[in-house]
Amino acid sequence: MENNKTFELQLGNKTIKINRFGIAKKANGSCTVQLGDTVILATATMDKNPTILDFFPLTVDYEERYYAAGKILGSRFIRRETRPTEEAILTARLIDRSIRPCFPKEFKNPTQVIITTLSWDKENDPDILGIIGASISLGISDIPFNGPVASLRIAKKKEEFIVNPTYEEREEAELDIVLSAVKSNKTKDDFVINMIEAEAKEVPEKKILEAVEYAKDFLRKMFEFQENIIKELGKEKLQIKKEEKKEELEKLLRESLKEKIEKEMFSGIEEHTPDIENELNEILKRIQATEEDKKYAYNYIKEIKREILHEKVLEEGKRPDGRKINEIRPISFEIDVLPRTHGSAIFNRGKTRSLSILTLGAPGEQKVIESMEFIGKKRFMHHYNFPPYCSGEVSPLKGPSRREIGHGMLVERALFPVIPEFANFPYTIRIVTEILSSNGSTSMASTCSSSAALMAAGVPIKRPVAGIAIGLIVDENNYDNYKLLADIQGPEDHEGDMDFKVAGTEKGITAIQLDTKIEGITYNIIKDALNLAKECREKILQEMKKTIAEPRKELSKYAPRVLNIKIPEEKIREVIGPGGKVINEIIDKFNVIIDIEEDGSIFVTGEEENSARKALEWIRNITREIKVGEIFEGKVVKIYPFGAIVEILPGQVGMVHISELAPFRVNKVEDIVKIGEIIPVKVVGIDELGRINLSRKQVIQKNNN
Repeated sequence: MENNKTFELQLGNKTIKINRFGIAKKANGSCTVQLGDTVILATATMDKNPTILDFFPLTVDYEERYYAAGKILGSRFIRRETRPTEEAILTARLIDRSIRPCFPKEFKNPTQVIITTLSWDKENDPDILGIIGASISLGISDIPFNGPVASLRIAKKKEEFIVNPTYEEREEAELDIVLSAVKSNKTKDDFVINMIEAEAKEVPEKKILEAVEYAKDFLRKMFEFQENIIKELGKEKLQIKKEEKKEELEKLLRESLKEKIEKEMFSGIEEHTPDIENELNEILKRIQATEEDKKYAYNYIKEIKREILHEKVLEEGKRPDGRKINEIRPISFEIDVLPRTHGSAIFNRGKTRSLSILTLGAPGEQKVIESMEFIGKKRFMHHYNFPPYCSGEVSPLKGPSRREIGHGMLVERALFPVIPEFANFPYTIRIVTEILSSNGSTSMASTCSSSAALMAAGVPIKRPVAGIAIGLIVDENNYDNYKLLADIQGPEDHEGDMDFKVAGTEKGITAIQLDTKIEGITYNIIKDALNLAKECREKILQEMKKTIAEPRKELSKYAPRVLNIKIPEEKIREVIGPGGKVINEIIDKFNVIIDIEEDGSIFVTGEEENSARKALEWIRNITREIKVGEIFEGKVVKIYPFGAIVEILPGQVGMVHISELAPFRVNKVEDIVKIGEIIPVKVVGIDELGRINLSRKQVIQKNNN
């Protein structure tokens, strides 16, 4: 039954309100969350029966509703929301990454969390409310959940930290970071961070740590707030039937395979070998294992691998491929790998290889974005592709997955702070990264190859950007006992405890993304991970400089040229002409693209610079102010009994009266000039209506003198 009691939490100068518990009556848990006039509905629903799959089938969806913003969007034929926008997918991933580590490992019932934005006030982002709503709807439900999850956004503007800032405050901030946390008795802070998403304008590591420190008290308030709600309204949790331990099977597998698994894991060979798998199947066949036994055995082998990795790293500091814990695999860069693209680069790191291709386009080729939160244009884009061959697999090719969209946006955020301002470089920029081979952090590889491609194309970025993934092996009984691993790959990624991606320049950090496979990480782990990432980033940047140290001074000869001019706003219609006649004539004549802004800025894009310059000169002549006394070579376009109309500039004409055609009496205009003839004329007057009076006679007299 719905409970309309309202709970309020004051964070900084803002109040979060939670109410309408049970509003979705058939869901296991539901509520609404409000900040300002932004309101979201959070629901959590669980299937009654556990799946036979060996992973937890959690689905998180974030639904934008245009009515929330008072908008009706879409085409004339489709006036409803269809597939989720990229922004919605990224928000869903943000929520998913915050709550996923909090479910018991034994829990296998399919579970779905849906966040729907019901009202949006244009100031407060629904994403943090979505995380809070997901946590509370799961917490008050009967769904097993080791929450609550506390989450907030921190922005740093000048020297001030702002909790859950508005869009405008985030735009002006040098740091915008989202933190999610869960309570833990394994650290003195009594909680651990389990998700970070940050974008920054080249900030030093200490400012990230200051933001985490600043967030601590607010996170504690949020824990207490949610715990009170759950205590009062929460249902009894579903009792999970724990799988009975098969001790004899475990003993057999451990005695038969542990030593061989360890040898294979630490052989330094990256490729999968079927020996262990074959031997496991032989053992199961020999003991006539049931399907249940087989499933148990496969899962137990994963536990053995995880145990071996943790023992070796923590006790001996030994990594599977023999590297030191702070050592990056061999890296290299190649540029100009494709002959006709505007910019291209390959980044190699061990068996990971990414190819980034850059394309420059006209200003009008910007991406038009139409979503609940934003309607506008986007001039810099990065798209990431992860084809099946890069991981040695065979699968159908489909549209970009959520993971591909998320990785593409992470790289885009990492690079955006160094992209030149539109005023200095008026191009649309698109980078596509194709992952050619995958073995550890392809998103950070994409950042490196994209940075090199930008410089190879001659895009005047502020500084090159590099990225690295830091892994973690921690004693789950003592979070002070841990080892950080630079440049994780293979088993370190699969069996390790975290994936901490950090991108930035030599000046500072531009993007962070943290995912954990344990309940979370401590402040000290974050601090050490940032320092190790900085050390690795500097090494990668040094290697990048050996191939390309700075942006080329010239663009690729295959890239279009964009020239621009600013004209008075009242002159725009003269450039366009009646029914677009003038602008279309210029486009057709010079084979260019012309983009006109409302403020009078005109951009001419041409495949050949010479054509673009001619088109720009034409526009300049159409819009230039004619002055009395100027002399032109004009074309006679019309003849009347009283004089001739002469085009002195494209789109600008004047009248030569019959008395001004020659220094003698003229009886008939056609006796002096003919249509199409080029004649010299002087501007002798401009009346109050802007009509131009010309004289051929005065030019002739001047030349004769």
